[in-house]
Amino acid sequence: MPWNNNLKSFKDALRVVAGVWIVAIGALFWAAGDVAAQGTGSAAHAPTGQVAHRTIEIDDVNVFYREAGDPSRPTVLLLHGFPTSSQMFRNLIPALSKKYHVLAPDYPGYGASDMPARDVFDYTFANYADIVEKFVDAKGVDRFAVYLMDYGAPIGFRVFAGNPERVTAFIIQNGNAYEEGLVKFWDPIKAYWKSGADSERNALRQFLTIEATEWQYTHGQPVPALISPDTWHTDQYLLDRPGNKEIQLDLFYDYRTNVDEYAGWQKLFRKHQPPALIVWGKNDFIFPEAGAHPYKRDLKNVEFHLLDGGHFVLESHSGLIAQEILDFLAREVR
Repeated sequence: MPWNNNLKSFKDALRVVAGVWIVAIGALFWAAGDVAAQGTGSAAHAPTGQVAHRTIEIDDVNVFYREAGDPSRPTVLLLHGFPTSSQMFRNLIPALSKKYHVLAPDYPGYGASDMPARDVFDYTFANYADIVEKFVDAKGVDRFAVYLMDYGAPIGFRVFAGNPERVTAFIIQNGNAYEEGLVKFWDPIKAYWKSGADSERNALRQFLTIEATEWQYTHGQPVPALISPDTWHTDQYLLDRPGNKEIQLDLFYDYRTNVDEYAGWQKLFRKHQPPALIVWGKNDFIFPEAGAHPYKRDLKNVEFHLLDGGHFVLESHSGLIAQEILDFLAREVR
């Protein structure tokens, strides 16, 4: 019957259309999967303004890092402080990546990097600097500007001392290289350096509590309510992992070895004269303003900004700091 023939033709047509759609949809999923796969690889870079989250093995340790921007552009290396991780740069990275290639690793024992046992990994600032240097080597980066904050300062300065020509510029935010910056907050830590005793070590456990972590973020901030509690809760969750607090106490003790390097770093500052941008939270009790000014003794090309914030001034002034960095790098780094 005629309608049977028409129905058959209609069904045949549907099969053809369905086949075309299946092929097309399959191609779209394949392409999307291919893009996603590229996004996890070291060769691809994230779209402008977006951040890729990756890991790389360095000396048998999986090191987590955030990467953004075009790798063919100048690199900015972001080195975090205690007790946080590369998450402290979550707002800064997209802003910088529009003009620069940005790398922000987590040190072992921090963030999403591995936390090897203390008997198989040397938790020292010298070893951290070695890991960071091997990390930038593995990423194929020859030269870079470096953002130095808190623990990131001695780590970055050690990398600088190993090969000063690699560092195109310093961006220094509440990170110390002068004894003038080690004042009242450091007294119980200095007591531990002097004795190495369990009593002084245990006295420092107060710095590893949720109250202390919150205080680091909010103290010195004119409007503490503007600082997200996600910051200290994230950090504390990682501090509270079994074994992590002993790692932190080991690092408190090892910090004394950085002080021994200060004179050598200052000599290298005077010799090599990397341009420096200082963006410092002036209300910081841990690394106070007194530690910011001495850089001007040894570095001739210094852009100096004291900001109305605390230890984690990047939380309250990320937009301003990002613009200062972009302006500074545009003038000083090619």
